[in-house]
Amino acid sequence: MKIILPLLTALAIACVLTGCQSPKANSPSGGGTAQSTRNNCYSLLHQLLNDQKDVSILRFIKREQAGVKTLINKIAAASGAGAKVLEEFARHDPSINLDDIRLPAGETATREAIASTKKKALLGQTGEKFELSLLLTQAEAVNYAWHLAKVASENESQPERARAVAGVGENMKNLYQEVFALLLSKRRSSATSQVPAQKQ
Repeated sequence: MKIILPLLTALAIACVLTGCQSPKANSPSGGGTAQSTRNNCYSLLHQLLNDQKDVSILRFIKREQAGVKTLINKIAAASGAGAKVLEEFARHDPSINLDDIRLPAGETATREAIASTKKKALLGQTGEKFELSLLLTQAEAVNYAWHLAKVASENESQPERARAVAGVGENMKNLYQEVFALLLSKRRSSATSQVPAQKQ
């Protein structure tokens, strides 16, 4: 049992970090084009945020620097809050379908292949390589969430909901900028440490 639990935790974390959840079967939504686009964006965004909200459980099997850990916790918290916003929308409006995942077969297969590659890389890395891979993965995730929320808000007919989901997108945008800044600082730090000391 002591061996199985860390193994299951590792696999669960890999899924969280790589977004390896397979999209559910297509379920075309009714209504006009804007509503269909909105539902599709809400569904993709909810699935992504639902995965990302658990990214902080990483601390159980990996150790990262304080700055990385703090940012990962922020991403997890913001993702959980965003997922709840969408769930509240769906609870009060039956026209909102959070299972409206419509991806072509080729896109689904490609996502699964990318997820598998990332999972192997993340589970096999430690130290600085792991942190950089993790940050790159998170940059992709929050950037995608930012733009999904943006498109969803533009296709939302209810002003209050449009503002709320735009707020989720703004949070994801800010997190993307934080991840990018941290990656940039790590790159500069790495470049500085590789510069040979000048001879006196």
